[in-house]
Amino acid sequence: MQESEPDGPDVTVSEQLQGLVIESVDVADFLRELCEYSAALAMVDGGPALDCAVTLYRRRRALTGTGNTARAHMLNELQERMGQGPCLTALQEERTVVIRETLTDGRWPEYAQELFKENVHSVLAVPLILDEGAAASINFFSSVPDAFDEGIVASAEQYAGQVQMALRLAVRIGVKQQTADDLQEAMKSRTTIDLAVGVIMGQQRCSQTVAFEILSRAASSRNQKVRDVAQEMLANLSQVNVATHFD
Repeated sequence: MQESEPDGPDVTVSEQLQGLVIESVDVADFLRELCEYSAALAMVDGGPALDCAVTLYRRRRALTGTGNTARAHMLNELQERMGQGPCLTALQEERTVVIRETLTDGRWPEYAQELFKENVHSVLAVPLILDEGAAASINFFSSVPDAFDEGIVASAEQYAGQVQMALRLAVRIGVKQQTADDLQEAMKSRTTIDLAVGVIMGQQRCSQTVAFEILSRAASSRNQKVRDVAQEMLANLSQVNVATHFD
């Protein structure tokens, strides 16, 4: 991977990757753009057209993966379902994995068969070292046997060093965004519950503690969340007969 890239020779790879982070809506959007950019960058080097996919693991989250083509996306998802393959191995063991020919590589026979069906003959998977609790790999698929020689592997590993810095930033921003969203949702939930408790206090002429217990018992008996029961009760306030006794 050269330091020049698809948007022009005056913009470095690092600058372009930083731009992708800034312009992306969320982590998933960044991964999609990263796959498109990486595949295009590989072609700048004069190599054959490649499919590119990224696999991302984050603690307490489902494995995330995407690709620049339908084939790359499908092969990524297939590997996740099988729970094994070159890309997952690169991610889990933090080492580069190369399949030079799917027909003769015997490490993941079931997955290799699927690769062959999709006319994929060689694979390169490079780990991306992230913060604690996260791991990833960037993966290239080629229809050409032995498409990844030592020089290409070394170049891809150097490129991965730049990618992992951008991905670290994208993940950190994503975590902060999710935390803010969770806090906002919690505040909305708290407001709904507080309003419902206030209504019960007025109707039943009871304390806040007793009113919350009434609401909690109603949620438990209906096998619903307290917030959902509170929302239903508040929605009923527009009706003529408002009932705060729960059956």
